[in-house]
Amino acid sequence: MINFEEVKNNLLIKEYIKQSAIFLKSVGYTDHGSRHVNLVAKRAGELAEIIRLSGRLKELCQMAAYCHDMGNFLGRDLHHYWGALLFAQIFQDQLKPADLTVIMQAITGHDKKDLKITNKVSAIVILADKSDVHRSRVSIKDIRKIKEDIHDRVNYSVTNSQLEVDDKKKTITLKLKVDVKITPIIEYFEIFTDRMVYCRQAANYLNYKFNLKINDFKLL
Repeated sequence: MINFEEVKNNLLIKEYIKQSAIFLKSVGYTDHGSRHVNLVAKRAGELAEIIRLSGRLKELCQMAAYCHDMGNFLGRDLHHYWGALLFAQIFQDQLKPADLTVIMQAITGHDKKDLKITNKVSAIVILADKSDVHRSRVSIKDIRKIKEDIHDRVNYSVTNSQLEVDDKKKTITLKLKVDVKITPIIEYFEIFTDRMVYCRQAANYLNYKFNLKINDFKLL
C-alpha cells in the first residue's frame, strides 16, 4: 500500500500543488502552496496521534491534508471536488477502496460545509486546515496594501497560531496571538466565523470540545 511519503513525492501531486499556489496568488488569495499543505499535514498527523488513531489512519489523515488544496489550479469554486477526483485518478490502483474513499471524502469535505462529517479523517483535516491563520500566509510585503484587504490584514495580524489538544479534558483549542494595531479582533470573526463553526462540528465528531483563545482570552 502506498504511504504518505510516496504521496508527497509524487511528481503529479507536486505539480498540482505548485500550479494551485500560482493560480491562487494570481487572484489575490493567501498562501495555499507548500507552506500551507505541509503545515496542515503536520497538524493532521499530530492530531491523529494524540487522539490515538491507528498508524494507518494517521497516514490517511496526512495524505488527505497534504492534497486537500491541490485542485485549485482547475478553479477555486470546485477545488475540493477536483482535488478528490485527481487523487483518485492517481492512486486508485495503489490504495484499498475503503482508504481511497475516506481520503476523497476528506479532501472534498474540507471546504464543503453542507456535507456531513462521516469519518475521523475528514474531521481531522477540517481542524488542521481551518486552524491555519498566520501572517506567513500573506505574500504581499507592503503593509499599506495588506491593510487594504480584510483577509490579508487578518492573517497578517496573527503572529502566533497553535492548535492544542487536551486529551484528559477532551478539548481542542486554537490559540492565536493577534496584533490589534493591524486589525481589530472583530474582523477575525467577520471572515472566519464559518470556519470556527466547522471546527466545532469536526471536534464534536471526535467527541472533543472546540475552544478559541485570542490573546489569552477564551472566546469560544
